[in-house]
Amino acid sequence: MRIPAGPASAEIEAKRSRFLAETFPVSTQEEARALLKAQKEKYADANHVVHAFAVGKTAGTLGCSDDGEPSGTAGRPVLEVLKGSGLTDVMVTVTRWFGGTLLGTGGLVKAYTEAAKAVLAATESEELVERRTFSVEVGYELYERAKRAMLALGAEIGEERFGTGVTVGGRIRSDDADALEREITELSAGRHGVVWEE
Repeated sequence: MRIPAGPASAEIEAKRSRFLAETFPVSTQEEARALLKAQKEKYADANHVVHAFAVGKTAGTLGCSDDGEPSGTAGRPVLEVLKGSGLTDVMVTVTRWFGGTLLGTGGLVKAYTEAAKAVLAATESEELVERRTFSVEVGYELYERAKRAMLALGAEIGEERFGTGVTVGGRIRSDDADALEREITELSAGRHGVVWEE
């Protein structure tokens, strides 16, 4: 499976109706819902904001909506194109501005399918790598060295909290999890370890 490297967009026109297709990286259904809400607010002047998403290691969690288009003419065709793309952790939205001419069910299916194909062709992707979420708490004297060790292992540093000590949260490739544990244990002479989020 592959994941999107970032957002992308493509636009098509069918009988003066404008279709703006966009892809976004998402990792949960909740993220997809929040993004859809934001898209509907952003394009309040549009007639429809159709969407489809796939999340999970095997793209096992799927969803779509016709957003008021005739049943099965919009969300389902976009989802079918998405399923055939080999991508996961992605959301596709297709925003339509009605051009005054009805497309009919066949025309709608064709337009939404073409828009989805166009934006997925424009979406750069990368190999899905399993990552684990972690946090490490160290004293201020070890903070810089611990952070350097994490970055050297390719960890993505997220939140850093400064209190009596420093708590650093992030994500690392599952393959590098053991190496991170060893580094932190050695660095702190066994006083600190890595806490993994399940």
